[in-house]
Amino acid sequence: MKILVVSQYFWPEEFRINDLVAGLTERGHQVTVVTGLPNYPGGRLFAGYSVFGPLRQRYGGAEVVRIPLIPRGSSLAYLAVNYISFAVAATLLAPLRCSGDYDAIFVFEPSPVTVAIPALALKWRSGAPLLFWVQDMWPHSLSATGAVRNRTLLAAVDVLVRWIYRGCDLVLAQSRAFIPLLRKQRVAAEKIVYFPNSVEEHYHPVTQVPDDVKALLPTGFVVMFAGNIGVAQDFATVLAAAQRLRDQRDIHWVIVGDGSRRDWLRQQVQQRGLEEQVHLPGRYPVERMSDFFAAAQVLLVTLKKDPVLAATIPSKVQSYMACGKAVVAALDGEGARIVAESGCGFASAAEDAAALAENVLRARNMPPQELALMGRRGRDYCRANFDRQAQLDHLEQLLRKVATQRGGSSGRKS
Repeated sequence: MKILVVSQYFWPEEFRINDLVAGLTERGHQVTVVTGLPNYPGGRLFAGYSVFGPLRQRYGGAEVVRIPLIPRGSSLAYLAVNYISFAVAATLLAPLRCSGDYDAIFVFEPSPVTVAIPALALKWRSGAPLLFWVQDMWPHSLSATGAVRNRTLLAAVDVLVRWIYRGCDLVLAQSRAFIPLLRKQRVAAEKIVYFPNSVEEHYHPVTQVPDDVKALLPTGFVVMFAGNIGVAQDFATVLAAAQRLRDQRDIHWVIVGDGSRRDWLRQQVQQRGLEEQVHLPGRYPVERMSDFFAAAQVLLVTLKKDPVLAATIPSKVQSYMACGKAVVAALDGEGARIVAESGCGFASAAEDAAALAENVLRARNMPPQELALMGRRGRDYCRANFDRQAQLDHLEQLLRKVATQRGGSSGRKS
């Protein structure tokens, strides 16, 4: 099939869509990706990129068409301009740069929802069916993170979102808990498909920790978080739990990653006198994360207390489980359910620092073989529920279904 993928974020930025595109090209599909200039999460264009490009590249077997945008910077104002600049520029430029005939258009939406606007323009021009993969529920996630509190603006965004959904042929939900929220936004039941994140092949158990990773990390009982350091991840609770356990000198909290709250987090660590307990080694490629996870005794996932965040499955949960490590979670809803259902670790309520500290201490006091058993349970659960090849099979079925329903060029062979 000939597939057009629309995503504001793409390689060399580190998102699940990179692996999905690689999987589709591995299976012989012709894939074109419309995306922006890479600037996530630091807010500045990556080295080697400018507003002048490169505007066309290759990623594996896929063609990458880059749209100029204003980088996200470090403030909400810049972030809003970043979202708008991509939506406007891609709506104007993408139909000109991707004027071919496509079997389907696939949209990846971890935020912003405005990525669908150029995708709809491409659909109207080409007549190709549109599949929209929802990772963040707008406008709910805007209020959940505190990014937008104005009720009039949130209501306007809700109108925009409903309009977008009406233009989609299928709406794919990364969490089952998204489905009732989508129904409230008047998405027809027959248009909604549960399509969770799968796990890239570079997430796997590592038995021997590389020397360069050992040199970066403290010795002792390591509780490791990896990923975006943002508002939704609720590092205030992590710091409060670390303070409760500060007398347990062998427990170390290692936060690998970057994001909008990294400077705040570093300042808080210093102000609270937690430099010996909380460590911020920085951001490393996702391909190295399995090596880092191998150096930890347990892996940490946290989210703020909010109904919409509770409906989300943080993608790091699947990554942790695929690496066969025990998980300590401080979150509500779907993420907590998966940890409990799989038996891969301990889950406590979001924003409950006392319970998080208790679970970390509980894990520290367990025999290593019991933690290893939890890790194996998580890996088995991940294989059964989030397998990469099974998800690619499912996606191919969906793409062929909508292409056949629309007719046109659906007779192509993959």
